[in-house]
Amino acid sequence: MREQAQIGLLPDGRRLHLHDGPIDLIIEAFGATYQVNLAYQAAAARFVTVLDELCSELAFLRQPARVGNPQPDGVIAKRMVEAVAPYCMRTFITPMAAVAGAVAEEILISMTSAANLSRAYVNNGGDIALHLAPGERFIVGIVERPDRPSLFGKVELHSTHPVRGIATSGWRGRSFSLGIADAVTVLADNASMADAAATIIANAVNLPGHLNITRVPARDLAPDSDLGDRFVTQGVGELTSAEVSLALHRGESCAESLIASGLIAAAALNLQGTTCVTIGGKADSEGRPGRFVDEESSLAMQ
Repeated sequence: MREQAQIGLLPDGRRLHLHDGPIDLIIEAFGATYQVNLAYQAAAARFVTVLDELCSELAFLRQPARVGNPQPDGVIAKRMVEAVAPYCMRTFITPMAAVAGAVAEEILISMTSAANLSRAYVNNGGDIALHLAPGERFIVGIVERPDRPSLFGKVELHSTHPVRGIATSGWRGRSFSLGIADAVTVLADNASMADAAATIIANAVNLPGHLNITRVPARDLAPDSDLGDRFVTQGVGELTSAEVSLALHRGESCAESLIASGLIAAAALNLQGTTCVTIGGKADSEGRPGRFVDEESSLAMQ
């Protein structure tokens, strides 16, 4: 029998912490106190069912996504399959590439269905689902390395813009990566879409066969990994500026193609202190795109 989910407010009294096995969420809701309490109760009630729901279909979710595959039963699993579907014809990907974003989305939906909130976010290890009522905005900090968080800039999102999901991927993160990006942060319409796209772009930031890059079969590190015998990055030595530029260009080209396809709104790619930002032309109803601001910021979520 596994341990029960941990649920409680953080010391600041504002944010809710939900933890169960590999799932670790930080949640904050804004609005009338009564409404916030309703939202947190709904989040907790839904959260305790999530891990068992996912585990019941885990074997399927670890299989490569393919056109014509049967649909899973769970609502979160269906969201994962939908998020990776645009990529299954072009590359290897499993629904697990969208699991963190899909979980964040589901918890946010449970909150906004139960309460009237002005703003809310569910942060699942850097994959974030957002709610913005009309006239509201968020300013979100962007990090260069998830293992050693340091903000290099911020992104400002308005309620009139369609972006409601942010995700970060890279070889230094909590999940395996086939690429060498320190971090790739993606903005998309929802968190599961952002999660899948961040995985794809981070994999594209790469220098195949480079001797300064250490790669290990995923199965050697985690026998049940959905990546199987594929080599995942475990170390990146010093690269020349030309090599960094080449790797980032490959990722940037991938990001541009996803923007052109309408799958994401923007992406920021980081490798060894160099950053490139790709932003689509998809503006909000007032002509303002969600925008990255290249400046120092002390805000992680405002």
